[in-house]
Order: sequence, then structure tokens, then C-alpha cells
Amino acid sequence: MTTAFAHIGLFYRDRKDFLEGTIGYIKAGLSAGEPVMAVVPTDNLKLLREELRDVRGGSSVVTQDMTVAGRNPGRILPGVLLAFAAAHPGRRVRIIGEPIWAGRGPVEYPACVQHEALINSAFAGRNAGILCPYDVSQLAPEVVRDARRTHPILQTWEGRSASPDYADPAQVAGDFNQPLPPRPERAQVLGIAPSDLPGLRRFVGAQGAQAGLSGSRIADLTLAVNELATNSIVHAGGAGTLAIWSDNGQVVCEIADGGHLADPLVGRLPAPVDQPGGRGLVLVQHLCDLVRVYTRPGATTIRIHIGR
Repeated sequence: MTTAFAHIGLFYRDRKDFLEGTIGYIKAGLSAGEPVMAVVPTDNLKLLREELRDVRGGSSVVTQDMTVAGRNPGRILPGVLLAFAAAHPGRRVRIIGEPIWAGRGPVEYPACVQHEALINSAFAGRNAGILCPYDVSQLAPEVVRDARRTHPILQTWEGRSASPDYADPAQVAGDFNQPLPPRPERAQVLGIAPSDLPGLRRFVGAQGAQAGLSGSRIADLTLAVNELATNSIVHAGGAGTLAIWSDNGQVVCEIADGGHLADPLVGRLPAPVDQPGGRGLVLVQHLCDLVRVYTRPGATTIRIHIGR
């Protein structure tokens, strides 16, 4: 029985390649008695679900739409992959996850590559396998090059082999720890202080309502900003700055402070149940549509996006 963790990049050119690679992987897992989950974008999800009707045991495969479950790349590790593994203690799990597709935008992409790299750190020593499909007919060459750096094993229509370009996960995550684009001049900027968190929450809620967010999305935005502002106060010298603006149907909030997130897995691993704190950034990843972080000694900027 296979026990080592295996992280495989599946390069496919068309529907045939995709189905051969993913269905074969699923069948091998089902034959081994492994719990199997597939989380892929909408069109590929339809293909898989149709094909699984004819696979023995296919009805037991958990399927999710990555454009929903993984809309925020930072949520995939704690909320999807590790959650599935935790639901099957003592058993090897087999997962298909396609976090990067042609519809991903450039603002999301650095967080996607960091996610793919950090899978290797988060699952090191775990009894699991993860297969990540990449549509090489649609994705840019640099995306494929990055996939070679984040997956120790590559599978194509020609077979499976070790990736000669695989790199240290922390190094790759660090390469994409990049300065964020400048905030627009229209952004409103406020100071973060321990004495006025209620006022900050009221202001953020009002901005969300003005941008047309629903009540539940306003609540998500307010809670996420409150968590980040609290972290600035508790862990980053007691103060920070909030900037907020609307952009293409989303509300964007940026929290800057003097802290440093030295561990790239912060916010991407669920806290142990017996740990009293450490859940704030994981909660923010869960609530938001995108979270981008730029951190270095003495300064951290976190930018969150929440849409209608």
C-alpha cells in the first residue's frame, strides 16, 4: 500500500487527456479503498460527474466546483484539502484539485502559485495523494513553468516522471511574496487604534452597504476587517492603517501594519482544536473572495476582496 505523500501535476491538452488522467487516478483510489474527492472548475466538473456514472464506486467520490470552493486560493488548503483529510483520520485520501484555470486573473495568480507550493509543506508526511490538472492548451507558458516548480511529479499524455524543476516550497512561496499594486487615489484611509474598533466596524459596514453588498456579505467584510485590525493591534505594535475602496463590484480593504508573517503557512492551516487562538487569518481566508499578502520584516500588507 502506498503511504508517501504524492503531489502530481497533470498536464492535459484536451478532454480526452483530462478524463484519462483523472478517471484513471480515481479508479486506482477506489480500488485501494481510499476516500476520493475531486474539486475542479465548472466545465471539468460536469465532465467528471458524467464519466463517474459509469465507474464502479463513482457515486462515493466527493465532487465540488473549484470556482466556488476555491474561489479564494488561500482557502483551498484549510477549507478543502486538509478538511477532507481530517474527515478521514487514519486513512490515505486521494484528491484531485485544479486551482489554476484560464479564467483566473493576474491578481489571483500569485496566491494560486503560493497555494500549490505550500501543499508540499502542509501535506509533508501525510498519507495522501493530490493530482492537480493543468490545461496546457489554454494556460500561458509561464504558468506551466511554475507548475513544474510546485509539483515534484509530473504526468502528461506520455507518462509520469519526476519534475527536474521542482523547487523548495518556501522558496517558491517567497518568490510570489510580491508588492501589491498601488491602491487607487479614491481609497479612503483610516488609522487603526484599540480605542475605536467599533467605529471602524461601523465605517466598513457603511462602505459595504454603499457598494451594494448584501447583508451577509457586509457581515463577512466587517468580521474579516475586524480580525485583521485586531491582529494589527495585538501582534503588530498596537496600530495599523486601513484603506478601503470599491472595484468592479467588489469591496477591497487593505490593512497595513508593522508586523511580519515569517511563516508562509500562516492562515493556510487550521488551528488545533485545543489551541485557544490562531484562527483569525484562517477565518479571513474563509470569508473572502481573495486574500493577498505582502510581508517582510517590519511591514505587512494584507488586501482582501469581497464581492456581491
